[in-house]
Amino acid sequence: MREVARLADVSLATVSAVVNGTAPVTPVRMERVRKAIDALDYHPDQVARSLKTGHTNVVGMVVPDITNPFFPLVVRAVEQTAYEAGYSIILCDSGEDATHEQHHLKTLFARRVDGVLLACTDVSTAYESLVKRPFPIVFVDRMPPGLPVSAVAIDNVDAAYQATRHLIVLGHERIAILIGNLRLSTHIGRLEGFRKAMQEKPLPVRGEYLCTSEIHTESAYQAARALLTLPEAPTAIICSNNRLLLGLIRAIREAGVACPDTVSIVGFDDNVWTGNFNPSVTAIAHPTYEIGRQAMTMLLKRIRDKGKDAPASEVVLLKGELRVRDSTAPCRCTCAEASPPLQRPPHLR
Repeated sequence: MREVARLADVSLATVSAVVNGTAPVTPVRMERVRKAIDALDYHPDQVARSLKTGHTNVVGMVVPDITNPFFPLVVRAVEQTAYEAGYSIILCDSGEDATHEQHHLKTLFARRVDGVLLACTDVSTAYESLVKRPFPIVFVDRMPPGLPVSAVAIDNVDAAYQATRHLIVLGHERIAILIGNLRLSTHIGRLEGFRKAMQEKPLPVRGEYLCTSEIHTESAYQAARALLTLPEAPTAIICSNNRLLLGLIRAIREAGVACPDTVSIVGFDDNVWTGNFNPSVTAIAHPTYEIGRQAMTMLLKRIRDKGKDAPASEVVLLKGELRVRDSTAPCRCTCAEASPPLQRPPHLR
């Protein structure tokens, strides 16, 4: 700053006023200071400023897998919203590993970020860290099940209910679900929505049609192969995320099973490629950009309210949209093949 002041032929206080916007400066002097700043390529010391102001205007974001097409779209919305508010983002990838997640959080705390956005791993300890040190943190898409946190996510129960009801309306009764890691809130909710729609009909939730899988294409492929070779194979399959869907599509293609003539499929996470498969895939579309935008907006509010009596938890659930395409069609099995009608349970009458 002294070098800038000397080159601009102004006082150090004038440079400080221009850089920090703390006092009015005449246009002539402001122009001289800005030209000196450009000539010297001067950048204010943000760490030093943060010690004085208590803010770095930087937030951290930890995602479990940046190669998952869902997260880059969320990050884009977060970055845009942060930029408009004068904030920058430090992005970390935990690789679905709770140890890496904890390392990233400790690093972000040490760097004095103003807050953190977190899509947690399946055995995350982030909540325990939050209890130990009150800190602005908002969970994105995934959250620790059953704990009082602030979060923005899709309404997974409603989304899976929509997907299952669509298949039921088409006449399917033998409906399977290829579900991801049931330690994650997203897949817990999707299984709940599936069960809710099946029980409402009512239709049996058959054990062999409930396939759990790691969130990997290969695991889904193996689980789908087992489903398709059952003596009484399902006529419809729901996949609880995009990577599981890729494994299912590969299994269907290799088995030579006709879709949707023999089996209808519904996916989650409607990506660009979902509509370009043959047949194009019916899927639940996430309001991805809105999830990121609202999560960053919520975090900024919690940063501003830090130290005040802010609510301990605040969860915003956004609605997913069922986009019907060519991978679902009316069930073509005969009445003899269909499951016998069930009596509606007393608690649902």
